[in-house]
Amino acid sequence: MLEQINPAAIDLDDLDLDEFPGYAGRRRKAAMTLTALWSGTTILHLMTWGHWIVVALTVLLSVHALRLLITSPLPGPQPLPSLADASDAFLDAQRWPYVSILVAAKNEEAVIQPLVQTLCALDYPQHRYDLWVVDDNSCDRTPILLDQLTRQYDQLHVIHRTSEATGGKSGALNQVLPHTQGDVVAVFDADAKVPMDLLRRVIPLFQRPQVGAVQVRKAVTNGTTNLWTQGQQAEMALDSYYQQQRIAVGGLGELRGNGQFVRRSALEHCGGWNEATITDDLDLTFRLHMNGWDIDFLLHPAVREEGVTRVLALWHQRNRWAEGGYQRYLDYWRLMSPTRLGLRKSLDLFAFWVIQYALPSVALPDLLLSISRHRLPIFMPVSSMVVFLSIAGMVFGLRRTQSAPYLPALFQAIRGTLYMIHWVLVVASTTVRLSVRPKRLKWIKTVHLGLEDDATLDVSSQNL
Repeated sequence: MLEQINPAAIDLDDLDLDEFPGYAGRRRKAAMTLTALWSGTTILHLMTWGHWIVVALTVLLSVHALRLLITSPLPGPQPLPSLADASDAFLDAQRWPYVSILVAAKNEEAVIQPLVQTLCALDYPQHRYDLWVVDDNSCDRTPILLDQLTRQYDQLHVIHRTSEATGGKSGALNQVLPHTQGDVVAVFDADAKVPMDLLRRVIPLFQRPQVGAVQVRKAVTNGTTNLWTQGQQAEMALDSYYQQQRIAVGGLGELRGNGQFVRRSALEHCGGWNEATITDDLDLTFRLHMNGWDIDFLLHPAVREEGVTRVLALWHQRNRWAEGGYQRYLDYWRLMSPTRLGLRKSLDLFAFWVIQYALPSVALPDLLLSISRHRLPIFMPVSSMVVFLSIAGMVFGLRRTQSAPYLPALFQAIRGTLYMIHWVLVVASTTVRLSVRPKRLKWIKTVHLGLEDDATLDVSSQNL
């Protein structure tokens, strides 16, 4: 069984969702942050010493980037034995931690049946895991299919939510959590393609008591469909590289929703999933780290999911990601101190806030001021470093995940970095929108069609 601990780094009352005041005033805090960023950009352009401040920031970020590039990823533990190789005594000893798998499904008739069939046939003792699917008021055949599947699989439990239910995905997960008994709680999206040996490879990572959660690498099932899915394929390779390297240097591992595993005691320690956010995974990431837990990462095998094939759907999806990711900084900024997170996590958090949110937010005023003053953008040194880190990270990430030769990986990385320009537009528009108008908790669902191709290269766990 897993060791249950409660880190004492932070008083749980500081993060109580009913009392913590961080969720109030998001628009005001967003407006103040944007004003500070734009004003700071203007001051840097007007002052003669502004260039040297940017140079100092570039050096600081470059040192962190260099550490990311040269640090070797941490080795993982050996997986649990396959059921075919495990002795009866080993299986009966109940040394396999109990896992509860959760899926929140809304209008998923195209993908829900194969997902349930896969999850009920994993290479893990059937008496040591169960599956809970929450039908979140679907209006297609999803409820009918799930009820039919419950008659086929004893492990499957279905909860139907009504139109009065609130909280979105977080509300669905919180509703089902009290019914589960798993030492580890796993969350998958309805379109997930789950490897048969995944549980055997994830669970040993929880042997380290400080690990509160594990994120499995994500890959796309339809990576060769068009330019958008090809870009997402490179983007996920970059994300997996960042994840491994950030953890290796003592930074923040992050949850990505699909394929996340959370220690039950850590989840309860953080109060469950936050129903006041549109990105439950990113919010939980911060609360886990601020409660003294670590998040680990599993590179192989990957959980595959359906990539977005149309630009409008991609725009809506990335706006939700950007908004939820930005909200957590607005919500928890007072708790982001080295005394709570530690110095290495704090520096890593600052570096990626600059890369992911600050730079895109100042891109427009920086460009306009540079044009008006007939000079290069003041943040060009930082932006150049970020582009280099993106290309290098994609190359190394593609080589790790697809065993791609250097030249094809470099070509794909350059193309993927051009694709990533959309993030600048998304973040720039999101930070402005959050600053000027109230935001309702509105989630635009990504439609899953069950698309898959056979050309998506991925290193199989069977070859490790």
